[in-house]
Amino acid sequence: MAYDLIVIGGGPAGYVASIRAAQLGRKVACVEADRAGGTCLNWGCIPTKALLKNAEIYHTLAHRAAEFGLKIEGLSYDWSAVVGRSRKVSNRLAGGIEFLFKKNKVDYVRGTGAIEAPGKVSVTAADGTVQTLETANILIATGCKSRPLPPLPFNGTSVISSKEAMVLEKQPKSMIIIGAGAIGVEFAYIYNAFGTKVTLVEMLPRVLPVEDDEVGEALEKSLIKQGIRCLTNTKVTATADHGTHVDLTVEGPKENGVISAEVCLVAIGIQPVLPGGMQPALSDRGFITVGDRYETSLPGVYAAGDITGPPWLAHTASFEAIQAVEGLYVDGHTPRKVRNFPGCTYCHPQVASVGRTERALKEAGVEYTVGKIPFAAIGKAIASGEPDGFAKLLFGKQHGELLGAHVIGENATELIAEMGLALDQELTAEDIHSTIHAHPTMSEVIHEATLAAEGHAIHV
Repeated sequence: MAYDLIVIGGGPAGYVASIRAAQLGRKVACVEADRAGGTCLNWGCIPTKALLKNAEIYHTLAHRAAEFGLKIEGLSYDWSAVVGRSRKVSNRLAGGIEFLFKKNKVDYVRGTGAIEAPGKVSVTAADGTVQTLETANILIATGCKSRPLPPLPFNGTSVISSKEAMVLEKQPKSMIIIGAGAIGVEFAYIYNAFGTKVTLVEMLPRVLPVEDDEVGEALEKSLIKQGIRCLTNTKVTATADHGTHVDLTVEGPKENGVISAEVCLVAIGIQPVLPGGMQPALSDRGFITVGDRYETSLPGVYAAGDITGPPWLAHTASFEAIQAVEGLYVDGHTPRKVRNFPGCTYCHPQVASVGRTERALKEAGVEYTVGKIPFAAIGKAIASGEPDGFAKLLFGKQHGELLGAHVIGENATELIAEMGLALDQELTAEDIHSTIHAHPTMSEVIHEATLAAEGHAIHV
């Protein structure tokens, strides 16, 4: 059967591309080796957020009940039920994607896709049978997987990736997490909340090293206060996997020597998952290189999402997928590349940002003003028992336009959407603070921060 478009990969880039192309009247097939939704929905974004919610509820009841006037005796949890809930959430949403495929008349083909030639995709099913599909165009959206630490390969038990961390049958008493980016920090919060002794090891000077320096420093203090050991500026110089536990030799200002734990979670980054068959041109890091219209070096073959390199985020993958498809099938559409994108970390307190950091502005020699307001100045934050954190907004000194927004605190990952719109539309501090923000809401921290940038904050 001939298609207008075959999409290889059913994650946030692949399923979105498939549905959008079908909406535009094209005959589409989506080839997925695992299940609709890809890593994000099945083994990443969604199940981790379910685990994080469980962790937040349990941690609040276990450590802050009296603060809210609650008396709880005999509080306990069922680890298998905690994990089971996250799997149910993922399965429900994966089924929702499959329903959307049917609704939009997208052929959902289970199996591993390979590009036999431009216009031909072979699909190998789980039972080994192979079928070949013909198409006018191909979109590669195969995404990425966890990158192992070379001397410490994954074994699924004592040395794990984020995938295994979501479904461990037995909660470990101790865990070392190598890498304090978003994945490492989120799992540190989850396991620590349920009582696992967690040590974070990060070779760079602070946790969440891509975030604003002040945000990373504030989060590290919060994690330490929660009982998480944070070894920043620390290198792993030797490893030993004993099966029942893992030993790491580390060098850093806080620790020099051997540290041990039952489980080691390696969260140092990701690597591309390339389809089989013909290979398009790759970058020096192994990701697919694309042109202005998301085209690869192979005729009629396009690529979008994580497989094309950073930023490795589900929402940017979906954005790229829509741009690639509309570039193919919407007359006159000029595809856009990702320009401004929010980054979110769902630990507690949450962290979210969009635009440039203060460090980046200084390095570029850009003159700017800073508006910074603590959540402790916001009525809703105090009423909710969440006064920790702050909003930090950066504005161009000459024109007053927003250059970057950095939030650490309750609902930070929701508040950042307004800042993304402001950044994209080049809004100024005056534009933002002249927009009425409802009271009492967490969003008032944004309103006050814009006032602070102009030197006349009201509530500090």
